[in-house]
Amino acid sequence: MENMTSNKSVPTVNSTNEYDRLKQVITVSPQYMKIEEVINNTQQHYLTNNIDTNIALQQHETFTNTLKEHGAQVIQLEAKEKLNEQVFTRDIGFTLGDTFFVSSMKEDIRKPEIAELINWLESMRIPFQIIDCGSIEGGDVIVDNKNIWIGISNRTSHAAVTALQQMLPAYNIKPIQLREDILHLDCVFNIISEDTALIYEAAIESDGYKHLKQSYQLIEVTEEEQFKMGPNVLSIGGKKIISMPENKRLNRVLTQAGYHVIEIEFSEIIKSGGSFRCCSLPLIRE
Repeated sequence: MENMTSNKSVPTVNSTNEYDRLKQVITVSPQYMKIEEVINNTQQHYLTNNIDTNIALQQHETFTNTLKEHGAQVIQLEAKEKLNEQVFTRDIGFTLGDTFFVSSMKEDIRKPEIAELINWLESMRIPFQIIDCGSIEGGDVIVDNKNIWIGISNRTSHAAVTALQQMLPAYNIKPIQLREDILHLDCVFNIISEDTALIYEAAIESDGYKHLKQSYQLIEVTEEEQFKMGPNVLSIGGKKIISMPENKRLNRVLTQAGYHVIEIEFSEIIKSGGSFRCCSLPLIRE
């Protein structure tokens, strides 16, 4: 496991989709995770009983150990006491091909996470791009080779998507309008192989849903599964998918469709509004 003080060089980033074999990924421990300032609907639901940090730590360790067992190098950035949402590394950046983009965070409570990421990138001499027009968060960015689906949400703006389109003329960047209460696109849509994706239809504007249905075989999730972060699985390659055991029906459907479902408890971490995809920032897939 690497940390921010390591001098070991990191290979050039390269990730072109959501389902190739995961080789290198950034995570952060939930050591200081708690709901202090409510910034999404899920947190509001769990505010009273909040998060059991000891259980969250155990669950996250099982998650990262599983990634290592399946061949991924896990780079764990240092957790900072005042950064309660830092476990959700997916939001702070995204890899498009061989280019790493640093996100522009919408919520003030999360903006300091960017400085921590940039410090690490600079220490490892990894070049990066910054989008400084509007806001964009990695949870809204879903990559499938030359097609990039971007959720238009309270966290990601049209202005930032337009800026990214100008920076990447060779890509097909496709905005997807989300329902007002949805945090990020990956809470309701996730590509799990070349031709298949998970989706919660009710949260996506009708034209966007039609485009997705034309592009993928869609596995529909229920409202209850969406609340339990059912779409927010993590594909680690070879049709292996990390998913929560609570989503029994969905896991059964995935297994019947030929996927190897690896069930990991994540009950404490989802209280803050994110699951396995949210807690992983891929640098290399191959």
